[in-house]
Amino acid sequence: MTRKRRRLYFLGLFMLGLGTATALALVAFQDNLVFFYSPSDIVTKQPAPERSLRIGGLVEEGSVERGGAAAGKRVEVRFRVTDLQHTVPVVFSGILPDLFREGQGVVALGKLGPDGVFRASEVLAKHDENYMPPEVAEALKRSGRWNETGGQRK
Repeated sequence: MTRKRRRLYFLGLFMLGLGTATALALVAFQDNLVFFYSPSDIVTKQPAPERSLRIGGLVEEGSVERGGAAAGKRVEVRFRVTDLQHTVPVVFSGILPDLFREGQGVVALGKLGPDGVFRASEVLAKHDENYMPPEVAEALKRSGRWNETGGQRK
């Protein structure tokens, strides 16, 4: 085997290894990406079912339903998240944040089921009366329901 051919084999193996490492890195990033959607985005873009994502908006007034906890099971809570144009039903099993209530901003992490119900694994609520997660505020601004000085318009 000549030196030139040996170098060519080495370069080919190096390129194959580099391509494999790049492919593995891209697959790992793809699995860890979590996109933010407002309820209107979910209706228009229709993300793939069972894909991890975050949904944000306001907890719709009168939509919170708390299920009883059976022995050894977590409490199931059902509510709807709205951006005042569209709503998405959400199911969460666990303990909600103390500041969670109707009419307040919320961001939920989970997966959208094939039935259109968002199954949340984590729910985050705003922490004071003036704060709203930036993604939620942006979604409300796009819908025309945001007042810069006072937050949500009634």
